[in-house]
Amino acid sequence: MTTLKIGDKAPQFEAKDNAGNTIKLDDYSGKKLVLFFYPKASTPGCTNEACDLRDNYQSFLAKGYDVLGASADSAKRQQNWINKHDLPFPLLADEDKAVIEAFGVWGPKKFMGKEYDGIHRTTFVIDENGVIEDIISKVKTKAHAEQILG
Repeated sequence: MTTLKIGDKAPQFEAKDNAGNTIKLDDYSGKKLVLFFYPKASTPGCTNEACDLRDNYQSFLAKGYDVLGASADSAKRQQNWINKHDLPFPLLADEDKAVIEAFGVWGPKKFMGKEYDGIHRTTFVIDENGVIEDIISKVKTKAHAEQILG
């Protein structure tokens, strides 16, 4: 759904994370970043995805990747989810959807026959220079690390 393509510069962003820290794309300059957007903290699919990334977190670090999650949940909800599942990476509380819209992952969805607007589960892999090197829109929530690390 996103109009961004591999080879595009990742959109600059600035948002607060679960702990109230301001996080910007520039903070990751010189590092690779796995930025995963998910519909809602503490829901089953999102929890499977985040826990799979958690379980493989050392592999990401070993290959020079940082991991950052983002949804429109409140900082409190993000922090509760981190606490419950020992997630080792920050989660953006993008309540105004500025980052979500910059990456083009907000839009119409269908669930159980109903249409509504929401976040499309999408992961962007961004290289050291801020260029998108991969976009994963068909996320396998229980094997997502393998999709990214290959």
